[in-house]
Amino acid sequence: MFDYITQLQNRIEMLIERNLTPMPLAAQWFADAIIDDQMIHILGTGHSHMIGLEGFIRAGGLGNINAVLDSTVTTADGALRSSALEKLPGLAAILWAEQPIAAGDLIVVISNSGRNALPIEFALLAKEKGHRVIVITSVEQSSQNPSRHHSGQKLMDVADLLLDNCVPPGDGLCEVNQQVTGAFSTIAGCVLINTLVVESQKIALAQGVTPKIFSSQNVDGFNNDAVYRHFRGRLKSM
Repeated sequence: MFDYITQLQNRIEMLIERNLTPMPLAAQWFADAIIDDQMIHILGTGHSHMIGLEGFIRAGGLGNINAVLDSTVTTADGALRSSALEKLPGLAAILWAEQPIAAGDLIVVISNSGRNALPIEFALLAKEKGHRVIVITSVEQSSQNPSRHHSGQKLMDVADLLLDNCVPPGDGLCEVNQQVTGAFSTIAGCVLINTLVVESQKIALAQGVTPKIFSSQNVDGFNNDAVYRHFRGRLKSM
């Protein structure tokens, strides 16, 4: 068996076990957003932006997920640039102002280290405005490193609901040539997000609400026109 696959299987089992308690409530909050016709806004910085993208306008995804995909929080305009901007105090308020966030919307913030200013301030701003905040972070890694935010808080400290991605320090699951390699944080985050997408639909259906779901654009006989129309103005890309 390949080393990475072996370690991946072990970590996913840990991921499931570690989050058995918070996941039902997180799924309920996703379902509440479906039932109340509210949006779920996902901010991920660095490579964590891919987890937001995983839930955003994709086949089988919830129509009410909006990802915060500004180039400042991705590597689109350069890795060093995005890394520096993630540490910049005050940027969260600028990004927030550009998003179609309404009262009652659910906020999800993802950062593996949970120590930089942008995700912490985005979560704090959401809470200040009365939003529920779900955080996905590595409790192990975050616990070992000091915060880079002036408050001394880390992302996990400001969460209303914390999901531990069970990623070891340095992200990698393997060691080759005395270097940590084989990243896990993206896979772990996507597992958590897709679990919430699936379970929240079941809860909503049980309460008589049919979720609006995107279908694959590459399967004949399906289109997403009705979903786009319903959420027009609430998805930043539209």
